Amino acid sequence: MFIAHLPAGYMMARLLARRARLRGRAGVRFLWAGAIGAIAPDFDLAYFYLVDGRQHQHHSYVTHYPVIWIAAMLVCAGWWRVGRMRPWAALAGVFALGGFTHMVLDSVVGDIAWLAPFSDEYFALSHVEAMFKPWWLNFILHWSFALELGLVALAVYLWRRDHARYW
Repeated sequence: MFIAHLPAGYMMARLLARRARLRGRAGVRFLWAGAIGAIAPDFDLAYFYLVDGRQHQHHSYVTHYPVIWIAAMLVCAGWWRVGRMRPWAALAGVFALGGFTHMVLDSVVGDIAWLAPFSDEYFALSHVEAMFKPWWLNFILHWSFALELGLVALAVYLWRRDHARYW
């Protein structure tokens, strides 16, 4: 996925914020935490380009191990359950859920090692064939990009509907 991570994180956090009836600054922080969490696994691209020299697929880095995001969600659930600093636990939890959402979305056409670090086998629902140059055209012309555009369109629609009084 290229463009749908941020909108998907926004929609996931929006749904949870509505269910928790979060309003005002708390709701905005919650939305930001979910949206940033949904792009956080791709922060490894800085390492990929600046340090690693593109020698390894960036999905092989620990930031793309689903177990990391699942563990983070479990830690946040325990933190929230203890009852200390619950708002921070909720923000960290929705951030981690955003990271996990990223793993699910990347599994559509990007290889994700769902069993890492115990297995280095990668899984994807579909694969993008290298038929065009530059490389990114292969992704834009693949059916999965229509899914991405749909997610972006839905997020824009929901955001505009929520903010209709300001337009």
